[in-house]
Amino acid sequence: MALFKRKTVGKPGEWFFNVETGTVEEGPQSPGKNRMGPYPSREEAERALETARERTSTWDQDPRWHDRGPTDG
Repeated sequence: MALFKRKTVGKPGEWFFNVETGTVEEGPQSPGKNRMGPYPSREEAERALETARERTSTWDQDPRWHDRGPTDG
C-alpha cells in the first residue's frame, strides 16, 4: 500500500482525451492509463483517436519502423 497518494494536477490549457469515457478533460483528471494527451486545445483533444489512427497508419507505411522479415507479408 502506498504511503502517499499523488494528486493529479493539471496545468491550465492542457487538454486530455479520456479513452474510457470518450470525453475531453481540462487537466489530467483521470488516471494516466485512461487518457491521451496533453493537447494544446479542446479541439485537438477531441480528435485524439483520429490523430492516433493517422499516426499509426503513417508508421505502418514507413519502412524504417517495420520489423517484419521478407516472408512475413
